[in-house]
Amino acid sequence: MSTELPWVISVDDHVVEPPTVWTDRLPAAMRDRGPHVVQDTCEMRTDPLTGIMTYHKGGNGPRTDWWVFEDALRPLPQVIACAGFPPEEFTLAPIPFSEMRPGCYDRDARIADMDINHTERSLCFPTFPRFAGQMFLEAKDRELGLLSVRAYNDWMMDEWCGPSGGRLIPLCLIPLWDAALAAAEIRRNAARGCRAVAFTELPSFLGLPSIHDRDGFWDPFFDACNETGTTIHMHIGSGSKMPKTSDDAPSGVGVAITSINAYMSMADWLLSGVLARFPNIKIAFSESQIGWMPFLIDRCDRVFRQSTGWADISPAVTELPSSYVPGRVYGCFFDDMVGIDARHEIGVSQIVFETDYPHQDSTWPNTTKVVAEIAERVTPDELERIMRTNAIELLDLDPISLIPAAFR
Repeated sequence: MSTELPWVISVDDHVVEPPTVWTDRLPAAMRDRGPHVVQDTCEMRTDPLTGIMTYHKGGNGPRTDWWVFEDALRPLPQVIACAGFPPEEFTLAPIPFSEMRPGCYDRDARIADMDINHTERSLCFPTFPRFAGQMFLEAKDRELGLLSVRAYNDWMMDEWCGPSGGRLIPLCLIPLWDAALAAAEIRRNAARGCRAVAFTELPSFLGLPSIHDRDGFWDPFFDACNETGTTIHMHIGSGSKMPKTSDDAPSGVGVAITSINAYMSMADWLLSGVLARFPNIKIAFSESQIGWMPFLIDRCDRVFRQSTGWADISPAVTELPSSYVPGRVYGCFFDDMVGIDARHEIGVSQIVFETDYPHQDSTWPNTTKVVAEIAERVTPDELERIMRTNAIELLDLDPISLIPAAFR
């Protein structure tokens, strides 16, 4: 095996939006209600019965930056912008921009941090709007919500990704409440080079129709993705409800079972008929890890073979559910060695890598150590495919190397 490890293409990182994303782009009359940042103190309180922690503006706590949108107030917890901090200092306490590593929110600093980590390219999910733009779904003013979605996408395309020389891959949002408007936004962004969209793993958790909707609520959106080659990326937590075993279980239990939502979502997609009806759609489950995928794929096949007499399955599913996986259904991981060992049961071509910068689970700045561990378990060709080639195929990227000349 070659001792030279490949640089990685990360299909799941995160960007902390700079404070001016929306104030620079929304109509003047909306800027006071649109997303903007104010400074004030923050007091953290924990409910003694549920253990749920909440943030309260004012009080005797530290001064920090607050995002404001309509009537909503939200500081940023340090664990989602903790790059550069040692793990023992990770905390849910709020962090102002002044204490963040600049790579969290500054494009050029991000690219420099990518170089440190041997990350060739990166696709970033939003922070303030939440993983699928749920914040704008919750807007009281739908026009403001729509314009906020468009403003984010304009910033993503024109400022975050556009000047990066391809190092940063655009991932856009849609107005989740209207599939026709979502389709229009897909086509608007595809026309200028965006081929990836954030979507919710479980729409019904947000009060929206599921992908099984008999009236085809999502069909305009699916059709636009199918037509433009826009890949659908679903991050854990994009349904705004994380799994838990009980109200009194320690938070670590919830962290350990986060993949359950992705498990449920993939079952939806494999048995809904959407992949059959829209043959060009590709989907990716972000930060979900992959070790659970072989069992679920096999289970769906068994349901198809043995349970159709008593279990309802979409009539559009005319082949084994597993037949829709190759080239179309991708699992994203960062340190799942169980999944790597089961790669042939998933399909080596269906596995993509992520670094999760700048979150608490990030492999930054030690991603090469993780890649080296994986290299001990796979062939050189498999390693190159998992770290780079699969992402190129998923996102229809130019395969040319973007590794800076200084590192070649």
